[in-house]
Amino acid sequence: MNAPLPSPSNLIAAARAEGRSALDEAAGKALLAAYGIRTPRSAVARDAADAERTAAGLTAPFVAKVVSPEILHKSDAGGVALRLQSPADVRAAVEAMAAKPAIAAARVEGWLVEEMIPAGREIVVGGFRDPQFGPILMVGLGGIFVEVLKDVAFRICPVSRADATAMLGELKGAALLAGARGEAPVDREALVDLLVKVGGEGGLLMSLADDVAELDINPVIVSPSGAMAADARFVLAAEPLPDVAETGAEGSRLEAFRPLFEPRSVAVLGASAKDVGIANTFIRRMKDFGYPHQIYPIHPSADEIEGLKSYPSLAAAPEPIDYAYVAMGAQRIPGVLAAAGGRCRIAQVISSGFGEVEDGKGLQEALVAAAQEGGVRVLGPNCLGTYSPRGGLTFPVGAPKEVGTIGIVSQSGGLSTDIIKRGQWRGLRFSGLVTIGNSADVKPHELVEYYLEDPQTAAIGLYLEDVKEGRAFFDLLRSRRATKPVVILKGGRSIRGREAALSHTGALAGDDRAWDALTAQVPAVLVKTVDAFIDVLLALQHLKLRPAKPTHAVTLFGNGGGSSVLGTDAFAEVGLDVSPFEGETLRLLEAMNLPPGTSVANPIDTPVRTLQEKDGWVAGEILDIVYAHARPDAVAMHLNLAAFVGRGSVDPIDNLFAVVEETQRKWPGVAHFCLALRSDGSPELDEKRRHYRDKARAADVPVYDEIPAMALALAAVGHLERQFAMRG
Repeated sequence: MNAPLPSPSNLIAAARAEGRSALDEAAGKALLAAYGIRTPRSAVARDAADAERTAAGLTAPFVAKVVSPEILHKSDAGGVALRLQSPADVRAAVEAMAAKPAIAAARVEGWLVEEMIPAGREIVVGGFRDPQFGPILMVGLGGIFVEVLKDVAFRICPVSRADATAMLGELKGAALLAGARGEAPVDREALVDLLVKVGGEGGLLMSLADDVAELDINPVIVSPSGAMAADARFVLAAEPLPDVAETGAEGSRLEAFRPLFEPRSVAVLGASAKDVGIANTFIRRMKDFGYPHQIYPIHPSADEIEGLKSYPSLAAAPEPIDYAYVAMGAQRIPGVLAAAGGRCRIAQVISSGFGEVEDGKGLQEALVAAAQEGGVRVLGPNCLGTYSPRGGLTFPVGAPKEVGTIGIVSQSGGLSTDIIKRGQWRGLRFSGLVTIGNSADVKPHELVEYYLEDPQTAAIGLYLEDVKEGRAFFDLLRSRRATKPVVILKGGRSIRGREAALSHTGALAGDDRAWDALTAQVPAVLVKTVDAFIDVLLALQHLKLRPAKPTHAVTLFGNGGGSSVLGTDAFAEVGLDVSPFEGETLRLLEAMNLPPGTSVANPIDTPVRTLQEKDGWVAGEILDIVYAHARPDAVAMHLNLAAFVGRGSVDPIDNLFAVVEETQRKWPGVAHFCLALRSDGSPELDEKRRHYRDKARAADVPVYDEIPAMALALAAVGHLERQFAMRG
């Protein structure tokens, strides 16, 4: 019955030639078959009588379905009949369906008659074209699980077998695939094979990325004997995906962006000899920050600005410019950069009025073209500046001069100031922070690539609203070059939606599910708030990732019974385990005969009276037992500072830091150590917490204000460790 079928390109070309926006089911199944995906034997009949004759050549039971370019959702129109036992039943079913109002009013091209697939578990496999990342694969349990519970998992294509297996494991109903209520387990390997054929390297979605906008294979029937597609819906793309053009200089990103992070000369455009504008303020802040090289104000007529000799153009400056800060009228900027004559490496355009407003999109295109003419790479426009303590470059006031290991890229200038200042008080120190605004020229992934090459940077943080070249970004993070952890704070996750989706997959793909898929495939973690962003980066500043021992088992140790109980819940909510001790660990801790009110079961609840034993050094004895015998992946200590007020003449907390340092020396690599210092909000205790936070930073310990924040940070560390472990 199944004659040789046209190639995928011919099937799609034929549909487009007929003005179709989707493939009919027969063509869709032929397309699946071309990629080795099993479908039931079938044929298209002209009418009810032909359907009866067609069924006679197939094996019962049968399915009959309407074929119409005007009916995309056949079941909703009453155009599907199942479990037909004879050719005569097929004829009767077609006649009944043809009389239904929605079908009678449509242009019917025929009736698909096929053999009914044996019973099994219903699975939905789908795909869609994400505007940022390209083809995305989806899998979910069928029926109520996808319709109501939305039990689905996504991955960016191409997917590996490991990706496909992990997708199935993420489903809330994954246990059903192993058999439930006496059912036999399904053939998971056959389902994995199907997912790879759809979304793998060289698979359907990758090969037809320019043609397929949305795909539903719904349902796939998977049984102990294999997987078969019962229905397929292909929505064609109106236009091909845009090419990803690699931007910027060839060769090392280290050299390409060295002038940004370590500029040996800075020009300022937009400062005035008469007024004090943002460019004047920038010059003053650079002087206060101690920039060690020359600053050249650029002005068409002024002789001197802010006590510095001024020059009429970038080309007229006494030496080539590494970094130019541009805060002048938007309309004038393209001409100024075009005239740079190759004497300016990087210009950061602070000015707005470009692509962020409809009227400025043309001007933004002109800006990029003019910069290319002048040999300039452009950061921005519509941003605030760059902060690089190693290069003496800053835009916020009072930023720390100490060089750190956290590299930031941000599309928001204002949020960047929050990150720097709030991070400063939390103990975060930066290798650099770049605001990129509209990212008209330099794209986020280029700066990520710089940080990956930069020996000063240990971890990377990104605030993104539009990644610009999502495929290049994804390819970079999944490459072997991505050896450092990435933390992503994504803005606008809930506003894009897919209101015009024509498939189940498309409808389920709202709220930027691609970003969840991304962080399931690469060494990156997604956070929702600035506080969480800083919390995770703080952990990555101090803790060395251990892919061979991903963080899961945690010992919770501190004062306050209620806090310990709530803390255990907080760790459980993020997938970490605070389980009671057993065996030798518990025996040795109980043998310490600690003061009444102490619990050593895990969580270890030690009232202030206990922590004051031996002026706080008792904590070291407890930790030695935990590290030697329990050997957790992490130790999370929490201290309620208010409980120590007026409780004895010795402050045990100062000694605790010595204990922590000694423990880390004695037990290297056994467990991560984090500390939550809880305050009642009084100025006195907040000041003490600041003092202790400085001591903790010196001891290489991340400090949090509350236990849930510490739990979230350790969960992120565990996720990143597992991602690196999968790379081998």
